[in-house]
Amino acid sequence: MSVPSERILAPAAPARRTLRPGLRKSTGEKVFDTFNVLLLLALVIVTFYPFYYVVVASLSDPARLAAHEGLLLWPLGFSTDAYRAVWDNPLIRSGYLNTLFYVVVGTALNVLLTCLGAYALTRPGLRVAKPVLLLIIASMFFSGGLIPTFLLVKDLGLLDTRWALILPTAISAWNLLILKTAFEDVPRELEEAARIDGASDLTILRHVYLPLTLPTIAVIALFYAVGHWNSYFSALIYLKDRSLYPLQMVLQEILVANQTSDMMTGQADDRESIAATIKYATIIAATLPILFLYPFLQRYFVKGVMIGGVKE
Repeated sequence: MSVPSERILAPAAPARRTLRPGLRKSTGEKVFDTFNVLLLLALVIVTFYPFYYVVVASLSDPARLAAHEGLLLWPLGFSTDAYRAVWDNPLIRSGYLNTLFYVVVGTALNVLLTCLGAYALTRPGLRVAKPVLLLIIASMFFSGGLIPTFLLVKDLGLLDTRWALILPTAISAWNLLILKTAFEDVPRELEEAARIDGASDLTILRHVYLPLTLPTIAVIALFYAVGHWNSYFSALIYLKDRSLYPLQMVLQEILVANQTSDMMTGQADDRESIAATIKYATIIAATLPILFLYPFLQRYFVKGVMIGGVKE
């Protein structure tokens, strides 16, 4: 039986597009999504407002800020005297330079030792790897305590030196385990191919392991850098020379001990209100570098944290 040619050549009727019922959101799902958006928006406001308050307060007129009560949504007047007082303080400038030294040198040493330690622990032929790993894990639960650590630093001759803030925290057991896990995910075939080409361990570490685990290393470097930037307890114990103080120790004196008299030049009755704006300006000055650094490492952050967490 032959089929008429006009039926073969006739264009097919357009298919009627219908959405599958599973793709349509139900009323309950829409309510749930709306609740999630409102909840997250509330969390953003609650989290962001304290920082916004400090920024606005630091730019406000000290007298009007002292008389103000309640929420602060915009600056009360405009004054940069607090920031000028902060930058004119030599102790803050020296604290900035010292903190930059601790962050740069300390983080570089941290990352170097962590990479070397993680690479050594992943060597298949290293017999002492497991006992050393057990000792490292044990150090996460048990420590020598404050006084033995202080005596050790003293006997090493590190008291009142910059190295007292760097060497005792030169490597973190937690970050070492994270990087070790990331190194274990690197295919062994790449290392074997490099060895066939005559590469040494340092060459394999530099040209094989480090490029493939760069997001994890970037996150670990960020952890170390933020730790050095926020560290003040070690300086409180090991340092007496104020010229070696990191910025956080200067902040501790200004914010906790209320030592702002060196930065105030106003009348005696305005000193309390001026001191408040100086504290806010000091907080902003100490926070901005980390805020500027984080966006450059943020793209590595999620990927670096996830590496090692997924096993096949």
